[in-house]
Amino acid sequence: MSDALTIALDAMGGDLGPEAVITAAVEILAGDAQARLLLVGREDVLEAARARHGARFGERLGYAPASEVVAMDEAPREALRRKKDSSLRVAIDLVKRGEAAACVSAGNTGALMATAKFVLKTLPGVDRPAILAPVPTISGYTWMLDLGANVSCDADNLLQFAAMGSVVAADLGGLDAPRVGLLNVGEEDIKGNDTVREAARLIAASGLNYIGFIEGNDIFGGEVDVVVTDGFTGNIALKTMEGLARMISGQLREEFSCSPLRRLQALAALPALKALRHRLDPRRYNGASLVGLNGIVVKSHGSADATAFANAIRVALDAARKGVPVHISRMLENQKTPCTHA
Repeated sequence: MSDALTIALDAMGGDLGPEAVITAAVEILAGDAQARLLLVGREDVLEAARARHGARFGERLGYAPASEVVAMDEAPREALRRKKDSSLRVAIDLVKRGEAAACVSAGNTGALMATAKFVLKTLPGVDRPAILAPVPTISGYTWMLDLGANVSCDADNLLQFAAMGSVVAADLGGLDAPRVGLLNVGEEDIKGNDTVREAARLIAASGLNYIGFIEGNDIFGGEVDVVVTDGFTGNIALKTMEGLARMISGQLREEFSCSPLRRLQALAALPALKALRHRLDPRRYNGASLVGLNGIVVKSHGSADATAFANAIRVALDAARKGVPVHISRMLENQKTPCTHA
């Protein structure tokens, strides 16, 4: 067990509850002999998991009790102040103490970010952590940040996001020189507000592989590896993508079931439809990293099922094995990006 990598799992977060988390943990342990997972939650949940899976996985499936649960609609400040023994807080504390290399939670996003920032602190040179996740494109996926942690940003924040996104794209995406694009209302240099234009100047001078401004329709074109924007715009873009995917899926089902002929056509097109569904399956892209923290925290979608949550665990394992926070710290130190323009 000396080579095992421990990941703390908030077993109480998310819409589907502990069952999805525990099922995902079993899937990961069965496929990754070097993983050790630590379930964090109420005693009754832990005892049930131990009774069902303890004999199979032994010490590779650990347990950490937490007496409280942060509700999905709970105010982040109240959760931080009053829920010090919540499963979310205990999981982050385990990372802080070095007992876990990372933690994963499908719980309250605001509470997770506030607690993680309070407990773990930010890396030197990082003013604000950001939420980063992969977004599917025609040629694979691109990394996008910020997806909701920071509603307003200055130019230095966007520069730091670009640097952090580049590190993640290199470490987790295996890219030598990730192409960075700054989301804007047009590609011309004169477009956008003062903050975006100043950020473009800073990123262009940073040594990153900056390709310039991109528009919303360029996100999916496969010509950029990192999309940088503020959390307000990024979150709206992300929710728009999710809504569009649901609409297309629903309309395809409706069209292919509206008549006997269409149902036959659906059978003929079934292989292609299955392949498309697999490529666009949001569960494949579940697992948003809270980058910029002095530790690894991965946010799973609140409605994630076991398959999606397992993917979030894989993101945490990969980030821990690649040493993403260390590489971000080195990148920022080399670039000397602490805030000097605010």
